[in-house]
Amino acid sequence: MIDGFRRGLGFELDPFQVSACTALGEGRSVLVAAPTGAGKTVVAEFAVYLAMHSTSTKVFYTAPMKALSNQKYQEFVAAYGADDVGLLTGDTNINSRARIVVMTTEVLRNMLYADSDLLPDLGFVIMDEVHYLADRFRGAVWEEVIIHLPRDVRLVSLSATVSNAEEFGDWLQTVRGDTAVIVSEERPVPLDQHILMRNKLVDLFDTRTGSARGTSDHRVNPELVQMARYGGRTLNARQMKDVGRYHSRGGRPQEFKLDRSAVIRLLEDRNLLPAIFFIFSRVGCDSAVSQVLRSGVRLTTVAERDEIRAIVEERCRTIPDGDLAVLGYWEWLGGLERGVAAHHAGMLPAFKEVVEDLFRRKLLKVVFATETLALGINMPARTVVLEKLEKFNGEARVPITPGEYTQLTGRAGRRGIDVEGHSVIQWQDGLDPQAVASLASRRTYPLNSSFSPSYNMAVNLIAQFGRQRTREILETSFAQFQADRGVVDLARKVRGQEESLAGYEKAMTCHLGDFREYSGIRRELTDLERKGAGRAEASSRSERDRRQKRLTELRTAMRRHPCHGCSDREAHARWAERWWSLTRSTDELRRQITSRTGAISRIFDRVADVLLELGYLNQDAGGELTVAAPGRTLRKIYGERDLLVAECLRAGAWNGLDAAGLAAMAAALVYEPRRDDGQYSDRQLPRGGFRAALERTTTLWSTLDDLERANKLPGSEPISAGISLAMSRWAQGSTLDRVLEEADLAAGDFVRITKQAIDLLDQLSTVADAPIGGLARSALDAIRRGIVAYSSVA
Repeated sequence: MIDGFRRGLGFELDPFQVSACTALGEGRSVLVAAPTGAGKTVVAEFAVYLAMHSTSTKVFYTAPMKALSNQKYQEFVAAYGADDVGLLTGDTNINSRARIVVMTTEVLRNMLYADSDLLPDLGFVIMDEVHYLADRFRGAVWEEVIIHLPRDVRLVSLSATVSNAEEFGDWLQTVRGDTAVIVSEERPVPLDQHILMRNKLVDLFDTRTGSARGTSDHRVNPELVQMARYGGRTLNARQMKDVGRYHSRGGRPQEFKLDRSAVIRLLEDRNLLPAIFFIFSRVGCDSAVSQVLRSGVRLTTVAERDEIRAIVEERCRTIPDGDLAVLGYWEWLGGLERGVAAHHAGMLPAFKEVVEDLFRRKLLKVVFATETLALGINMPARTVVLEKLEKFNGEARVPITPGEYTQLTGRAGRRGIDVEGHSVIQWQDGLDPQAVASLASRRTYPLNSSFSPSYNMAVNLIAQFGRQRTREILETSFAQFQADRGVVDLARKVRGQEESLAGYEKAMTCHLGDFREYSGIRRELTDLERKGAGRAEASSRSERDRRQKRLTELRTAMRRHPCHGCSDREAHARWAERWWSLTRSTDELRRQITSRTGAISRIFDRVADVLLELGYLNQDAGGELTVAAPGRTLRKIYGERDLLVAECLRAGAWNGLDAAGLAAMAAALVYEPRRDDGQYSDRQLPRGGFRAALERTTTLWSTLDDLERANKLPGSEPISAGISLAMSRWAQGSTLDRVLEEADLAAGDFVRITKQAIDLLDQLSTVADAPIGGLARSALDAIRRGIVAYSSVA
């Protein structure tokens, strides 16, 4: 089978691809961990090839993002035809009974819990970007799918290079059966790494060492070290003396940084385009495009401009002219025709797809992008430019991690086009070449589970397996697997420290008496003296008297203790201090072991206690749990606010709403407010029954939050109705410009939030009784219009 597949590719397979395809051909599951652009998807394509060469086997291809799902759908349609390919992304349902179905991971999870009639004949599940299971918001879904897939389904897991791929593979072997772990560190296109200092590209590593590109044994380029020290200049001996005198007078070397248009021209002159500039800010990306266009940069030929315009007009023809004006279409098109564009989550999805398509066709030469572009989208460049090596994480500016650096620079080098890729880091004042080299060569970024039981997960598992079996299933999670491995290491450390403690105890043994007892008196005395010195003025007289009385008692006990007169007392005391310190450390390790053992099932027990108290579960005399009537509704509600939604339906909190009001409420439930969002007033809320419904919903949230915290669960963030008025007006037919102004959101954000609201309304339309069920369908139809309804695949 491999030979026939290889002939259809038109290129030779790399060794890791051969190993993975061979394992699949032998009936095994596989985990493939390899760098971005290495060709992991070839392994996925072989799984599809195997399925399509059988009589009825189906294959599901799961991806973490709808954009990636859309891209894979189009690729499979091109390869196998529209009749054999389907797409399920929550808001899109195309040919769901096809042999090949592309879907988001959440869709597959929901299908497994619902025992969908699409599951029979499923032979392969491909989990692209499986390292997403580390994502703290959505990561649990990956583990749920891996755990609950039928054992006879072969799993093809594709991951970025992580340092603990073998550990993840061991877990897959445990829960999925025979799994081959294939790890490749080799980039298909070597990466040359540079620092742009002044107008000079300087190699980051010393190429004279003869080492392979990008390896950790590289030595930092000495020329770069000197230039970093002296402001971007290579100095001769006489200049070095001048600089020495300059520094002795407190001076600093002059800093100089090329503007973006100059950087683009430099890259163009050196044949290093197309390039992706990563800027960790949406506003920064848009500003960069404007700045470059103002400078007069033009990177396309007349023929390329004509082709760009034709493609854009065809792809955007379904968007009304009035909306195009609001979206800045003509300015955006002008940038595209000159070969320059931005790419970030605030853009309309249709615009982002056009940028991706034009870049792949080599018509766009420069894209300014946020890091979201690095996650899975097939959009490689010849060069990647990093303007800064830090980003804002929502709370503070933090350095990017080695994993993020590798993900970003993984876009550099187009397989089959470039003989090498290039990364360019722009010099910043204070940049340390050694730190950059360390960032560029480290490969120590582990994959850590973010799994935690949810309310929906709990009722679904209990309905199928009961309490005890559910606890056993949850203990097979990767989170518990890692915790248990950690316990083994901790237990080994405890054993080692216990041996040391025995040695310390022997060394402090005194022939006159119990030195541990004596050292305990000394420690208490010392601690009390220190605390007294620090709080003497703040304490009351009675406290000072009690402390003084205790100090007198301890001093008397110390002097009377037999060990006080030992000639080796201080030598014993030094060993005793080591014993006490190590004892404290060992006790802490034991506490960690206790907390990690059965950690996931303990969280499940707390979740179950909340559900029992609220009546979603019943418990018999033997302690067995069953799902009550409200729990059967909760089984069909997915999302971070699953229990709150169920409670609102149960309490009739939304019964006074109309369709627009229900759309506004759905938006409030899915909206995550920005840090700079201020408080909204009653005037900024939809009229009618919305305010009363919001008050009832907020009261229910508060009650749940108190109950969760009482059960040692983390609780949830308050509801924000910051965009509810805008969503209500959108549902009532308001124009795009008015809605975007009201919401104070970029078009891409508005579309994303609206589609999340649509997903929730779709769930309500199937699980809610009248009147909410019918209202949800009306609300869904009212907001799925205009730019929200646009789809490149429908």
